[in-house]
Amino acid sequence: MPRYRLTLEYDGSPFSGWQRQADRPSAQQALEDAVLRLTGEAAHVQGAGRTDAGVHALGQVAHLDLSRDWEPFRLMEALNHHLRPAPVSILRAEAAGAEFHARFDATEREYLYRILNRRAPPALDRGRVWHLRQPLDAEAMHRAAQALVGRHDFTTFRAALCQAKSPVKTVDELRVSRVGEEIHIVARARSFLHNQVRSFVGTLERVGAGAWAPNDVAAALEARDRSACGPVAPPQGLYLVAVKYDGVQRPSEHSP
Repeated sequence: MPRYRLTLEYDGSPFSGWQRQADRPSAQQALEDAVLRLTGEAAHVQGAGRTDAGVHALGQVAHLDLSRDWEPFRLMEALNHHLRPAPVSILRAEAAGAEFHARFDATEREYLYRILNRRAPPALDRGRVWHLRQPLDAEAMHRAAQALVGRHDFTTFRAALCQAKSPVKTVDELRVSRVGEEIHIVARARSFLHNQVRSFVGTLERVGAGAWAPNDVAAALEARDRSACGPVAPPQGLYLVAVKYDGVQRPSEHSP
């Protein structure tokens, strides 16, 4: 059966996350339902990342098998037609080898977290940023974040329900910068623990607000204790930006 690789974006606000669930809407279900309407096939769509409820994607990657050959551009156009009105859009469709696996072949995932740091609440980006009125020190947040780069036991930043076999992960980059009225936190790694990025962001916010010293983040990491973590940031500011395969970056058009 021909296999296709899809790059897609979605607004996570109405979804329980990427993964299909029996009683709640998901991005995976929206895409599988579109495939069914288009082809009559109950295809399984495998995504590169299982984003949580309310988390968005600018460059999620998925693969699926279909019984007939499709010209990739026509497949993209047809699926986008059948996805409406769900807030999911296929940005790119490509033919893939039968051995390609969107999740297991990924060598890097990049996430972006957006904090709107101003007094006025968002009007256009409501549900797409974490709004914080108190001024944050982005430079202090960045300094503190460097303690989390590298290979560590991230038990402190791991959700209680995380199903990963080990809390040890390697974070390749954790960068904090101010972009106008926003603070952007970019995290890159081969894979992340459940709620790891949002746990990072909530902890770094404490530093930016002056409630924690930058060195307190290193101490929290070394504690290997979930209770040492700062508050978990809300999901609406988090975006899966891009997924990398075999040294080739597949960014979305919105990659920072």
